[in-house]
Amino acid sequence: MTNPKQPIHVSEVPADTWYSGSDREIHGKALSDVGGAAKIGVGVLELPPGSNTRPAHYHTEEEEHLYVLEGEVTLHLGDRTHQLVPGSYIHFPASQQLPHYLANESPAPVRYIMIGERIETDQVVYA
Repeated sequence: MTNPKQPIHVSEVPADTWYSGSDREIHGKALSDVGGAAKIGVGVLELPPGSNTRPAHYHTEEEEHLYVLEGEVTLHLGDRTHQLVPGSYIHFPASQQLPHYLANESPAPVRYIMIGERIETDQVVYA
């Protein structure tokens, strides 16, 4: 191995912003990509007040994991909603045909860890 990955601290990772200025604005740090892309994506994400991760979707081959660090967020899972708070965890199995998205209806940002596979043949199905 010529360039082994080394330990990092979240403060050392540059932040990205997706969908800036919209109701889908998300801030994030792709931890697993420091020093080169990884098979599994691990990121620390922040959803500002009033933002969401629409459209609702699920993956055909990839599974995702979400763990809430700070704040309160509403998970829309199929036709049900769930309030997630710090310490809440959810696993979205591959091919589970329950579309999901998050909505931050609180006055404070929500920080969470998102972990997901990166499978080339995966398809995202939008509801």
